[in-house]
Amino acid sequence: MNDTVAAVQALGRKAWAGAADVGNGAAVDAFVSQALAHYGRIDILVNNAGITRDKLLVRMSDEDWDQVIRINLTGAFLFSRAVARPMMKQRAGCMVNIASIIGLIGNAGQCNYAASKAGLIAMSKSMAKELAGRGIRVNAVAPGFIVSKMTDALSEDVRNQMMAAIPAGRFGTAEDVARSVVFLASEDAAYVTGQVLSVNGGMVM
Repeated sequence: MNDTVAAVQALGRKAWAGAADVGNGAAVDAFVSQALAHYGRIDILVNNAGITRDKLLVRMSDEDWDQVIRINLTGAFLFSRAVARPMMKQRAGCMVNIASIIGLIGNAGQCNYAASKAGLIAMSKSMAKELAGRGIRVNAVAPGFIVSKMTDALSEDVRNQMMAAIPAGRFGTAEDVARSVVFLASEDAAYVTGQVLSVNGGMVM
């Protein structure tokens, strides 16, 4: 986190980093208040916190379900609610929620994760309808197979199966997702709201 702050400051920009339990409403509200104290306004929110607790339905515990829903979906709700208030006052803002293609197509062993990401997509659309009149845009990005610590833990067989299903012939990168988020948060997407941008190399069409 400190490395990121230093990198931003090296570019001549202001940067501040904080931490909060995204599933705790009071902690989220306090974090947003601190951000407002530093900058005076919030123009962009990217809800990116996410975990997996993969198990088949009959083996999935209540805790496996609750933890994933709490971080992936409730966390995004709490941050969106907290940030919506100042954005409504300034009559401008943009929210981008990081969903997943699993929220569009489902996946065996990921009932909790799929439900959280599908919920995030539906929530994005609902928020877009609520907030558009106040100048606030809300969109979602649904990445496919992206190289990360999460996907590095998969077996070689699973990775080979995934690769065979991707017409682009490669796994995605964090940069692929980041560029999509930057577009949705920019003025280039000023007339785009309530949409799901699927970044998956053609894996899902």
